[in-house]
Amino acid sequence: SAEKQKQAALRSEDYEKAAYYRDQVTKLEKAKNTDNVSSADTPQVTAKDMEQIVEEKTEIPVGELQAKEQQQLRNLGPNLEKHVIGQDEAVEKVARAIRRNRVGFNGTGRPIGSFLFVGPTGVGKTELAKQLAYELFGSKDSMIRFDMSEYMEPHSVAKLIGSPPGYVGYEEAGQL
Repeated sequence: SAEKQKQAALRSEDYEKAAYYRDQVTKLEKAKNTDNVSSADTPQVTAKDMEQIVEEKTEIPVGELQAKEQQQLRNLGPNLEKHVIGQDEAVEKVARAIRRNRVGFNGTGRPIGSFLFVGPTGVGKTELAKQLAYELFGSKDSMIRFDMSEYMEPHSVAKLIGSPPGYVGYEEAGQL
């Protein structure tokens, strides 16, 4: 069954197949739950119709974007490994988390991922974050970087979240 194949794909961490089987399970459940009564007067709008409308309005080929994003997800790990040398395990875990989110296995309303890169100077923490920003958003400037050495004092957290009421700088917002 499609559900068993989806579970097998998840166990083998083949998220593209798992997403396909998830969609198949959803389609089968919808087909099972809907009545076979279909009015000939009611127009049916398909996903293909929607893609065509979006393409006409935006002049952006939706099908090509989906194929491009799938290719980008497939190549995410190798592309990151080209720039971040010696951190294969970290790169693979980050790439797997990104793929899992993009395929839809993370809960809705949750972030793509929360990554904490820790280690000595020069091991590639910042470079991995920059390359990840570039791969996902097209620019290394899409990343917000905080130098945590500035936040060693207990009161310096106000720089991030802003000062509490009654303190100097209350009117000014924090960096977050």
